[in-house]
Amino acid sequence: MLVSRDFYKKSSKTQKIRCEICANYCKITDGNVGVCRQHKNINGELFDESYGIVSSLSPDPIEKKPLNQFLPGTFTYSIGGFGCNMTCLHCQNYMISHEYDKNSRGIKITPEAIVENALKYNCDSIAWTYNEPTIHLPFNKKTSILARMKNLKVVYVSNGYFSDKSIEEVLTFVDAFNIDLKSMSNDFYKKVCGAELDVVLDNLRRIYMEGKHLEITNLIINGHNDSVEEINQLCDFVVDELGPEVPLHFSRAFPYYKMNDISPTHPEILFKAREIAQKKGIKSVYLGNI
Repeated sequence: MLVSRDFYKKSSKTQKIRCEICANYCKITDGNVGVCRQHKNINGELFDESYGIVSSLSPDPIEKKPLNQFLPGTFTYSIGGFGCNMTCLHCQNYMISHEYDKNSRGIKITPEAIVENALKYNCDSIAWTYNEPTIHLPFNKKTSILARMKNLKVVYVSNGYFSDKSIEEVLTFVDAFNIDLKSMSNDFYKKVCGAELDVVLDNLRRIYMEGKHLEITNLIINGHNDSVEEINQLCDFVVDELGPEVPLHFSRAFPYYKMNDISPTHPEILFKAREIAQKKGIKSVYLGNI
């Protein structure tokens, strides 16, 4: 499907285009794809090659996202796609984000069918989750608008690496976010995720200022982002620049994908992180994967 010209710019001299769907702002030459591998330059136009193709469909408890304070006790119809705009070495869903064959594993489905399924399973919302939803923005938007017409809420489980244009667009149709704040170190973001920390922090501020429901998840990895100093910095950011009412989830990491050399996060670190967050005044702190 041809992507709206609002989300890419064409070079006046070559057939190279600049994708503006996410904060990578990939410059894509003719016949090639960007970091996410979903958007392709074909004769100087940007095409979404994954429109209407998903990797997974499932009704889930909303708490699994995790969203503990948005429609608690309800089910959300979860939709996952393929690809990602980050290159996290510890990716927990690498089978659909980085190493996949969407042609053989993909499920073709229409926005209308997704909404019908959500209603069939008595879900109160739909959730774009499992992989980074931003890279499927056109499909997400159309489906989400239909869902809201049927009184379904819309959830985004995201790494927060939106472009300036996509955050504007997403805020028009998403009701609740869980954003994965991976670290308070830009060095971590660059080396481990292939991204920039400040982009994520700016988008968190924007989501909060727009009054959207927001919860944050921090996956703690032994020896990488588990220092008391960094946990303090993360909690200070939540309290000082968002608000102490924003729920914070600390989650346990396991050896996975290209980080098979790490050990499972020590539970004591998560308990310490919760203690720090509570002392900082964060009202709701949850622990995951323990």
